[in-house]
Amino acid sequence: MINAIATRFRQLIAGRKSSIGYFDRHNRKNKIRRSIVLCTCLALVGGILACLLIASPGLAQKPEPQESPKLQQPLLVATRVIPPFVVSNKGDLSGFSIDLWRSIATQIGIESKLIEYSSVPELISAIKDNKANLGIAAISITAEREQNFDFSLPIFAGGLQIMVRKLESKSSAFPSILQLFFSTGLLQVIGIAIVLIVVAAHIVWLSERNQKEGMISQSYFPGIFKACWWAAATLATQADEMPKGVLGRLIAVVWMFIGVLFVAYFTASVTTSLTVQQLQGDIRSIDDLPGKVVATTAGSTAATYLREHHISVLEVPKIEEAYNALQTKEADAVVFDAPVLLYYAAKEGKGKVQIVGTILREESYGIILPNNSPYRKPINQALLNLRENGTYQSLYDKWFSPKES
Repeated sequence: MINAIATRFRQLIAGRKSSIGYFDRHNRKNKIRRSIVLCTCLALVGGILACLLIASPGLAQKPEPQESPKLQQPLLVATRVIPPFVVSNKGDLSGFSIDLWRSIATQIGIESKLIEYSSVPELISAIKDNKANLGIAAISITAEREQNFDFSLPIFAGGLQIMVRKLESKSSAFPSILQLFFSTGLLQVIGIAIVLIVVAAHIVWLSERNQKEGMISQSYFPGIFKACWWAAATLATQADEMPKGVLGRLIAVVWMFIGVLFVAYFTASVTTSLTVQQLQGDIRSIDDLPGKVVATTAGSTAATYLREHHISVLEVPKIEEAYNALQTKEADAVVFDAPVLLYYAAKEGKGKVQIVGTILREESYGIILPNNSPYRKPINQALLNLRENGTYQSLYDKWFSPKES
């Protein structure tokens, strides 16, 4: 009996342990499942976030500012004194190009600092060596420069022109008269006069050869020589003998009127030619420059143009030295940018120099920048805005329109 009860008790205990073990195993399995589900969810969320971060790197880090022409420090602008584009007044720079740049800088919203150079080659070298961000003055846009630099839209349309000394009154007109005698115009007038004299001489000889006591002999020689002398003298209004026949006298009257008109025309032509020579001298166009000494600045487009035309060039560092060479007669002429020469002729050179001829070669000026400069586009946009709102025209009128005295 006691053994049966002990056996039953052991069975109950074993069954209880079996139930507890079952529940423990079941709980462990549930915990493992929940851990697997949780890890899977976390992995999915992490994967989604990783994809979003890869697709949008801006979410993972602060966005970098886009490239902008605005600088913390002032933009370095190279220039050179060349009135009226750049004018220096006790160190303060002004002028058309300076005023235009300041308007552009205001449009873009940047600060700038002007750095002055003495010549175009030095200015261009500063751009090339990154000593300046851009350059503005009166810089011509050329194909050669375009290979190494960027340029803005044109800021001014100009060209090359000739400037000479204003001629003084000559003490003797003999050189001018001598030059006139060998001019093409006078030779043409003389040729026409000879033809008229020969024609008139033959008409008079034919009408007078049969007249008794006539002024011309009946034979062709020497009669025709006498007739030619009479025709020439009458053309010059210096006839001392008249034909005897009626037809000859009628011809003589007509010929005297022709002579008066011819003398008036000849006198007017000579006077005009001498006046033009006195006013213009012997340099009137590019065709008159070969054999002369022409001053201009070194490295300029004017120097290149003159060398291309095989003209002797006196190259100087500054345009003021070219003006001085002209006044001291070291040079016969100056070839340079037309607006610059016109400004000098109207200001410091008034009464001393004069501009002759037409524009030799048209040129456009622009703002020079390094290749692929980020400032080119905003500068061009600002230039267009200034043209459209009238600012550009106001600056042009300020520096180039004639001022009423």
